[in-house]
Amino acid sequence: MKNLKKYQSLLIIIGIILIVTGLVWINRKPKMILFYSNSCSHCKVVEEYISANNVKAKFQFQELEVSQNQANAVLLEQKAKQCGLDTSQGLGVPFFFDGEKCLSGDQDIINYFQK
Repeated sequence: MKNLKKYQSLLIIIGIILIVTGLVWINRKPKMILFYSNSCSHCKVVEEYISANNVKAKFQFQELEVSQNQANAVLLEQKAKQCGLDTSQGLGVPFFFDGEKCLSGDQDIINYFQK
């Protein structure tokens, strides 16, 4: 009976660890983010390339609209600063953060997806 209680506690602890790990896995956000604006013609070029070339099957990334969402605009600025970019004059879109590097402009982003 004493051994059963010992294993029961161990199983409960393992179960809790698995549940927490699963929740973290489910709620994790992709490291890559494509920032865009609905009114941006260069963003449309990237969007069309992504659609025509099935990019989402190869890369997992969030797409965040910045012109109508202040929180997304703030996150864009944070990522740019993380890359060491000067944000004092503002930032343009499309802007892609791959988890380490920042890319700005339709052609640089398309070139990245072509790798």
